[in-house]
Amino acid sequence: METKNVLSRKLENFAVLVFTLFFSFIAFAQETTTPDVDITTTSTTTSTEEWFANPIYWVIGALLLIILIAVVARGNKRTD
Repeated sequence: METKNVLSRKLENFAVLVFTLFFSFIAFAQETTTPDVDITTTSTTTSTEEWFANPIYWVIGALLLIILIAVVARGNKRTD
């Protein structure tokens, strides 16, 4: 009984190995190389910097957030 379980586990592991190798071969077969074709194209691009890419806006935003938090926290302290 035990040898049957060991044998079936080994066959299962072997089948998994075979399927893994088979699918990896298929995956490698799907890779293609680029053809040797000379194509000359001319394009003009204009680059514009997005506002969120500029670090000065992040610094200003962080300072405003800190000031806002300080004002809200200070507003809760009332002395009568």
